[in-house]
Amino acid sequence: MTQQATSDLPLLGHWIGGANTPGTGTRRGDVYDPARGVVTRQVALAGGADVAAAVAAAKAAFPAWAETPPQKRARVLFRFKELVERHAEELARWISREHGKTLPDALGEVQRGQEVIEFACGIPQLLKGQHSPAIGGGIDHWNQRMPLGVVAGITPFNFPFMVPMWMAPVAIACGNTFVLKPSERDPSASLMTAALWAEAGLPAGVFNVLQGDKAAVDELLAHPDVQAVSFVGSTPIARYIYETGARHGKRVQALGGAKNHLVVMPDADLDQAADALVGAAYGSAGERCMAVSVAVAVGGIADALIAKVVERTRRLTIGDGLEAGVDMGPVVSAAHRERILGYIEAGIAAGAELVLDGRPHPVPQRPGGYFLGATLFDRVGPEMSIYRDEIFGPVLGVVRVATFAEAVALINGHQFANGVACYTRDGRTAQEFAQRIEVGMVGINVPIPVPMAWHSFGGWKQSLFGDYHAYGEEGVRFYTRYKSIMQRWPDSTAKGPEFVMPVNG
Repeated sequence: MTQQATSDLPLLGHWIGGANTPGTGTRRGDVYDPARGVVTRQVALAGGADVAAAVAAAKAAFPAWAETPPQKRARVLFRFKELVERHAEELARWISREHGKTLPDALGEVQRGQEVIEFACGIPQLLKGQHSPAIGGGIDHWNQRMPLGVVAGITPFNFPFMVPMWMAPVAIACGNTFVLKPSERDPSASLMTAALWAEAGLPAGVFNVLQGDKAAVDELLAHPDVQAVSFVGSTPIARYIYETGARHGKRVQALGGAKNHLVVMPDADLDQAADALVGAAYGSAGERCMAVSVAVAVGGIADALIAKVVERTRRLTIGDGLEAGVDMGPVVSAAHRERILGYIEAGIAAGAELVLDGRPHPVPQRPGGYFLGATLFDRVGPEMSIYRDEIFGPVLGVVRVATFAEAVALINGHQFANGVACYTRDGRTAQEFAQRIEVGMVGINVPIPVPMAWHSFGGWKQSLFGDYHAYGEEGVRFYTRYKSIMQRWPDSTAKGPEFVMPVNG
């Protein structure tokens, strides 16, 4: 296939102050179709002047938006929700075209993002404070939550719509203005989202998009007018975002990497467990922070479980995510494919048993695409890099343990603690697992326990930096600050100065 000259390709710009603009920076990035391995568009990479313009637009819009009653903010969110519903397939096609995931998977991403919008529509209730009348001396006491100001979101390539929706609707509903820095690998969804916000009636400057790379991130982290930063991505970058943002006095919520285990107990339904493993390990080519990458087989069931996983995995259809009937699309880039191949080689060298080899290119009609087959390792040990590290690809490892206690100790000893699952029929085992496991999100016979929008998302240990989980009521707390107010009227005020500590009663 002949590659089009980059100068002839469409340019994706920024959304600043309610308008699409190429910005003032001269750097450009390539946007690929990962199913074909070709550049389809270019994206502007923000420089310091572009970051300053976006933050200035958000700062200028903040006072009026913060003073807008929550019910009126909610009405904009309701209109935005309706527009997302109407354009869901178009959004999903852009996601699939630039990320590689299948169209049904992309539609599911849009749906999960929409659920957070729906949650944020209830902001009048979510912002209600508490009131204590007549606490003493004619004083009434109440509290309320106030917006922070300009806040920023830095989001990953694997969910170009859903993860921004974990942030922006809640932040905006709370009265903040928002600057999104999406991944430069799949930027189209962010601009379409900005246009839908504008069509919904959101005032210019309340939602802005800065395309860019690390240079834009560093500018946002250092900018004195940015009050808070949300991030989702790998642990090394999450740690950097958290430490850098905190050093500049910002509130930071940084969600990092994962190594999610699925424990299969001897009493589990092995067919259900095998179905769960195949879908959770190989869905979206493993490019999910909640993907299961380790199966923990307890008490002699490993051979039977592996046989069922192999039988199902061999039926997978791999191809262009926009084509019907495809189960798994490509990974996002050539570099990422090489990284995953390196882990497969490392697993072999470390002595893990390669049951299914995903290295041969599985889609001959798309020779330039960034495809991998499903890889399955058996007899993985906790000292191996394929067990320790987040691979973020279609690679599943099986660890064999003798007992439930050994499974719990194995998982609790890992540096990542994002998500975990346990398949069992026994209620006592389920209860014990849920209480003893040191992981932020737990599924019992649920392979990918992503919380619904009115709960909150986040892991423990090296999977989360900061005090707040994402969206839900934790998100409302992150995007607001607490204010306590005490009030009394002159007629109830004692005469003369008071020198003792005020008490109630």
